[in-house]
Amino acid sequence: MLLDLDKRNPEAIAAIDSYGGRITYGDLLSLAEKIQETVGYRSLFFVLTKNNVGGIAWVMASILSGNVPLVLNAHTEPQLLSSLVATYRPEFICSPDGESVIDTEPVGSEYGYRLLPTGNTSCAMHDELSHLLPTSGSTGSPKLVRHKYSNIEAAGLNISTFFRLTEADRPLMVLPLYYTMGLSMVFSHFKVGATVLITDLKMTDPGFWKFMKEERATSFTGVPFSYEVLDKMRFTRMKLPDLTLLTQGGGKMSAELNLKFAEYCRDNGKRWVATYGQSEGTARMAWLPEEYAVSKMGSIGIAVPNGHLYLRDADGKIIEESPATGEMCYEGKNVTMGYARKREDLNLGDERNGFLPTGDIAYRDEDGFYFIKGRMGRFLKIFGNRIGLDECEQILRSHVSCDVACCGTDDKLIVYLTDECQKEAALTALINAIKVPANVIETRGIVALPKNEAGKILYSKLKNE
Repeated sequence: MLLDLDKRNPEAIAAIDSYGGRITYGDLLSLAEKIQETVGYRSLFFVLTKNNVGGIAWVMASILSGNVPLVLNAHTEPQLLSSLVATYRPEFICSPDGESVIDTEPVGSEYGYRLLPTGNTSCAMHDELSHLLPTSGSTGSPKLVRHKYSNIEAAGLNISTFFRLTEADRPLMVLPLYYTMGLSMVFSHFKVGATVLITDLKMTDPGFWKFMKEERATSFTGVPFSYEVLDKMRFTRMKLPDLTLLTQGGGKMSAELNLKFAEYCRDNGKRWVATYGQSEGTARMAWLPEEYAVSKMGSIGIAVPNGHLYLRDADGKIIEESPATGEMCYEGKNVTMGYARKREDLNLGDERNGFLPTGDIAYRDEDGFYFIKGRMGRFLKIFGNRIGLDECEQILRSHVSCDVACCGTDDKLIVYLTDECQKEAALTALINAIKVPANVIETRGIVALPKNEAGKILYSKLKNE
């Protein structure tokens, strides 16, 4: 069985949430059996999740039952959800109790979630397809990442190996289930029979710390913004004897903050492990061993166990020498099958065959450690969320009546508009769609966007404005 879940003690606790919910490994398997009895195999589910036991239960049980879930935020923008439903036409939508999605009679109800039939007919899906994740958070793209069962196995094995996980671990999970790094936490810890502590409480909520301490969390995984919040809360002065591992992913962290947490862990008998990954690689593809956290600070480290990183030049030729700079590529069993943009794509086979050009420009030092220097594609990673610049432009064009263009860095999304009077409307539209604070979006007025003869925007010239 997937992740050897049938070998776990059925009475062992698989997950606990901050609302008192608990589920055992046996409960997970029982729910999977109920789903099979109710709907059979190979149905497309939309699972609208919250960070609670029910979310974990329905995502995992739908996969274990042989059905295919698209894992989404329970608070997905209605317009986006409607677009996804129209594009992929799922047979069932699983949503939390009390959330009004569609008005049909549920065919199942467990752990605070209901399984609602949509009336859509079944579709052909590839036998290896296990689940789907969105590629760009909530920016409106119908493009999904197609995962297969062997990706789950590889991620579970690779991550549990380099983190040295055991069944005694109790990770505190604040990253959402629909976020690739969050879901990979479930895979890797279930692989060893650990207990996941999941919450959607904000770190500024006293209940968050009460849950963390009472349940004796042993590790915490966050994105750079998570650690900015912890720093403001003077985390390094807290007494948390059970917490022995801090991990970071989701984009580049400031050197100052990185060093502060690396030194804190080094000086207090804890481990600080930075990681790198993409949804297309089932989350983690590189890690920086804790013994190098200070000496190689800023590096994403080396390939995860059973994976391979390398560089290639502009002509696609592998760069053998070090130090060197080029496009970073990855090979491993955790590389996903490819993308889906429409329902028919769910029946496509593996288009990657274990190879993933990351689109990141990286520097490899003389010791073989990698450092990300920039991106080839048009997307940013802000607070751990990948933001598609082209998709942001599509959102804006439906809310403003002027020319728009988006560019920026991982610290700032810059929006150019040819009508300054529409800045407020543009800002509001983006904040609602991509769920980032206003202070990371900068709007700029421009007389006209620089374009070539074909009418395409010349983004390189915009950066000089």
